[in-house]
Amino acid sequence: MLIEKNIVSFDLPSMSKEEAIQLSGEKLVELGLVSEPYIQGMLEKEKTDITYIGNGVAIPHGTNESKKFVKESGIVILHFRKGIEYNSEKVFLVIGIAGAEGDHLSILSDIAIKLSNEQTVKKLIEAPDVESFVQIFNE
Repeated sequence: MLIEKNIVSFDLPSMSKEEAIQLSGEKLVELGLVSEPYIQGMLEKEKTDITYIGNGVAIPHGTNESKKFVKESGIVILHFRKGIEYNSEKVFLVIGIAGAEGDHLSILSDIAIKLSNEQTVKKLIEAPDVESFVQIFNE
């Protein structure tokens, strides 16, 4: 999975978990990947499932019912250098996911594999700028 810098919101100020999920949903809407109601599905999903996957990474995504609002598969990445509180964990990367039918699990799998390496995540968190972030992510 390769990314481009237009999907990365870099070095954001601290915010609540709900604000981060809302923002990731808004970014998915801006990119034309989902329609507005998908954001509510992302917030609902978080009430029933924990989307923190370890290593300072969370992957909010919509409920099964909200999949009908996905226009195209893709991700957005929110980068918090100082981290945010996320279900008693410190999260530095919030990756909003829009998975069209059939793509959802492969996107989750790609992200889990790429970000299971602590050193890679550390480099991403400490990246000096968005260009470096994209380069590290795409290695």
